[in-house]
Amino acid sequence: MRERMTDALYGLGWGAVKRLPEPAAAVLGRTIADAAWRRRGQGVLRLEANYARVVPGAGPERLAELSRAGMRSYLRYWMESFRLPVWDAARIRDGVEVTDLHRLTDTLGSGRGVILALPHMGNWDLAGAYLTTGLGIPFTTVAERLRPETLYDRFVAYREGLGMEVLPHTGGAAFGTLARRLRAGGLVALVADRDLSSSGVEVDFFGEPARMPAGPAMLAMQTGAVLLPAYLWFDETPVMKGRVLPPVQAPAEGTRREKAAAMTQAVADGFAAGIAEHPEDWHMLQRLWSADIAPPTGTETGAGTETGAGTEPGPAGPGPAGGEAGKR
Repeated sequence: MRERMTDALYGLGWGAVKRLPEPAAAVLGRTIADAAWRRRGQGVLRLEANYARVVPGAGPERLAELSRAGMRSYLRYWMESFRLPVWDAARIRDGVEVTDLHRLTDTLGSGRGVILALPHMGNWDLAGAYLTTGLGIPFTTVAERLRPETLYDRFVAYREGLGMEVLPHTGGAAFGTLARRLRAGGLVALVADRDLSSSGVEVDFFGEPARMPAGPAMLAMQTGAVLLPAYLWFDETPVMKGRVLPPVQAPAEGTRREKAAAMTQAVADGFAAGIAEHPEDWHMLQRLWSADIAPPTGTETGAGTETGAGTEPGPAGPGPAGGEAGKR
């Protein structure tokens, strides 16, 4: 019953919010965000705990301000995403402004594949639509399966409707397809600041250990594609901002695993720079740091590391409430 209700709520969002005038949708998003923030649920509390690491020394009042702004940013993501299917190409193209975009376009123009690695910031669906619709650049991404299956199907259909190729997060098959796309000079975009396999690479993130997926680095080494970290943020305008960072190079020496770890650390450092600049636009309503996560049970395998692309099908939580157990 809970799964059916979740699916129905998402369907209502896609069906109803897209019909609202844009100012009304923005007001609705802020209203829902503020209501969720006042309830002080586990998602909001986790968001504040994560912000406490990102903004060291922040007191309770500052953390409360950040979490309120974070929930508003998170709901802006939702409202815009629900409305994306009815935006025309001009609205999508004019809704995004990216600094150093040439690092992406020039590389693709040279015939080399690109792995674009992003954290949970801003509106990654809008960024994807900007690439496919605004710039005419197709790309491939990965989605973790959700329950109920109908909800996963909604997310896949929604993103495919925006021009993305969406692969299920099903181990080696996904990794192999991504590698083929990259060898052909294509673009792969992955949300990569949270490990889903429990077998990612440990990195230093804001001074504490956390695990992030090694998939982007592994793909870059195996295919010769260029690994570009990037991040997104909102400001007071309707235009989302973004920045593409310099390419991450593989070290000259070391084992494959050691090289992947060094590259993943470089990606994490790029993410940290963007998150520190715009913490309220980092929508991490879940546990991330190793100290907050119980040790995994069972035996970890190399396959999880190879294919841990890190992307998930919806926002960071099961909905606007941002519960702990939800997947993005």
